[in-house]
Amino acid sequence: MDKIKQAYDLGCKYEKEYYGCAQCVLLAIQDTFGLESEVVFKSASGLAAGIGLMGSVCGALTGGVMALSLKYGRDLQAFKAGDPEGKRFKAYEKARKLYERFEAEYGSVICRDIQKKIFGRSFNLRDPQEFKEFEEAGAHVDKCPGVVGRAAQWVAEIMLEDEK
Repeated sequence: MDKIKQAYDLGCKYEKEYYGCAQCVLLAIQDTFGLESEVVFKSASGLAAGIGLMGSVCGALTGGVMALSLKYGRDLQAFKAGDPEGKRFKAYEKARKLYERFEAEYGSVICRDIQKKIFGRSFNLRDPQEFKEFEEAGAHVDKCPGVVGRAAQWVAEIMLEDEK
């Protein structure tokens, strides 16, 4: 299967079934590109819905940046050595590309703003009643899975640029 389509499909599937946009994008990329890391996956737990359900920076974006950093970022050894190969700059470049895709598609990288664009309003996901309304509006039927799927697709496209 085409890796771009696979990443999109897995991102949508994981968000529909398990929720947690950051982890769903990250796992879609890990599974598509064989970048398994339980520790990295676990570290994305608190990033969902704009960091801890706060509506800040989109979890699909932060999960995507984590996936790109897993592939391109500097490891601890390079960090302590002063990053002589400049690996962090490759990760910065890839993260910027993903950020720009979010801005172009949604007009923002902020979860509340993205919600306004796709739902027509934003939700306070820490409030049980608003969370219920969020779900009833199709949050995990098609809205958030679409955002997660596109984020995973864009990460896959960015990663595959190096193969061209």
